[in-house]
Amino acid sequence: MGSEMMTAAILNQVSSPMRIERIPVPQPRAGEALVRVHACGVCHTDLHVIKGEVAFPTPAVLGHEISGTVEALGPGTDGPAKGTRIVAPFIMPCGTCTLCEAGRDDLCEKFFGMNRLKGTLYDGTTRLHRDDGSPVAMYSMAGLAEYSVVPVAGLFPLPDGLPSVESAVLGCAVFTAYGAVRHAAELRGGERVAVVACGGVGLNVIQIARAFGAAQIIAIDIHDEKLQIARELGATDTVNASGASPADVTKAVFEQTKGRGVEVAFEVLGRPETFAQAVDLLGDGGRMIAVGIAAGRTTAPVEITRLVRRGLRIIGSYGARTRADMPEIIRLAERGTFRLETFVTRRYPLQEAEAAYQALSRGEIAGRAVVVP
Repeated sequence: MGSEMMTAAILNQVSSPMRIERIPVPQPRAGEALVRVHACGVCHTDLHVIKGEVAFPTPAVLGHEISGTVEALGPGTDGPAKGTRIVAPFIMPCGTCTLCEAGRDDLCEKFFGMNRLKGTLYDGTTRLHRDDGSPVAMYSMAGLAEYSVVPVAGLFPLPDGLPSVESAVLGCAVFTAYGAVRHAAELRGGERVAVVACGGVGLNVIQIARAFGAAQIIAIDIHDEKLQIARELGATDTVNASGASPADVTKAVFEQTKGRGVEVAFEVLGRPETFAQAVDLLGDGGRMIAVGIAAGRTTAPVEITRLVRRGLRIIGSYGARTRADMPEIIRLAERGTFRLETFVTRRYPLQEAEAAYQALSRGEIAGRAVVVP
């Protein structure tokens, strides 16, 4: 496919609209596969890059959770056969660094050092170029395009019973939530949970917490539409924080938990006020799981003495462990744990990728939108 062209949405510089361009179809190298993209999720982390709140080189193709079909394997590569439907999560492990070998591929050194900082794959180069040979950076697998190159360690076959388009969200919205609930929180059956911000990841925290046997799940957001979806997906209680003070929200949660607070609070927005709010919802000995990515080097205030005296814990969680967790996530999806059709609320063609992210920025998307090339 060396001479063929494809359509991609390219961010040429931060704080400017993505442009639809025709560029050469990328070629996989050893250990990689070429994937025909079926769908790519629309995530707030891409939006941070678009706004310049998270540093990343440009020009770039964003999009970091995809479903698709394997079109070709790189030279000498063992992987899913051509025609295999797959999903690919945003953390693409190299499989060979110290942390990958220790089973912590959620902290893969090459993924963070090369892909997230430089926009390349693990030989130090990008697979994307314009027709004149100038490089285009890749954010994860650069899914906002018709074709994508993905390391085969980050590809997982999609069972026949799961939908091609909606299953794209398994790779970030579900994957991130699973890591937060399973590993960071180590949630146990019977515990009480609060979820602060019910966007794409927050709604999946609710679904997974329900599957793990949480006794009470309190959803907190400023949009009634999102809170309604949260109830449909497993929240037992809701708090609309629009116009409410942090103290009002804390009071409401403590009333709903009969004065005890929650064992686990998930913060899924990455803002100082919601970070501090999540800590305030904890009962004694509780865990606050920080999931939301913040702009730049944003910090949040935490009451030190309460943290110390009441034995609270604050735990960061970026994603799940790709090779160990994705097969289990797919099995849970097969069993109906995730209501993918309810969760995916909008579809956009690739030509309207910019409109999708503008709608996300305005807070108009409840659940998750996907771009369908």
